[in-house]
Amino acid sequence: MSDTKTVPLRDRIASATKTAMREKDPVRLSTLRLMSAAIKDRDIAARAQDRCGGIDDAEILSLLTKMVKQRQEAASTYEDNNRPELAEREREEIEVVRDFMPTQMDASQIETAVAKIVETTGATCLKDMGKVMGQLKGQYAGQIDMGKAGAVVKRHLCS
Repeated sequence: MSDTKTVPLRDRIASATKTAMREKDPVRLSTLRLMSAAIKDRDIAARAQDRCGGIDDAEILSLLTKMVKQRQEAASTYEDNNRPELAEREREEIEVVRDFMPTQMDASQIETAVAKIVETTGATCLKDMGKVMGQLKGQYAGQIDMGKAGAVVKRHLCS
């Protein structure tokens, strides 16, 4: 593959699906098909809102983040119910989805990003939290855990 930054996510997913078919990789193939189906569902919803081009890469990243969270919750539930084989399948699917997501920011990177956005937006109190979180979500889609970021934003705005 060439530079993954310039190739749209939906094209990368389509290409990976073809590769998974050729390599007869059932877990990867089924996960990629689920990803494609979810993207198509969102495209249809976007067309209903007069966005004929469908969803963009930022929205696809948001969708992939949601898919990872769903699978983490499912894996946890399977573990709690003594179904390790199903939990393992969920973890395998998480890895496939993460292949298409940017590297997640660590705690120090989240701290730096929050400090920068708090400064540029002029946020001073908790009432400004929505503005800061919106900026984080827009600038760091798919790279930042919004739950962790929310705690950091609160700490910044309350101090």
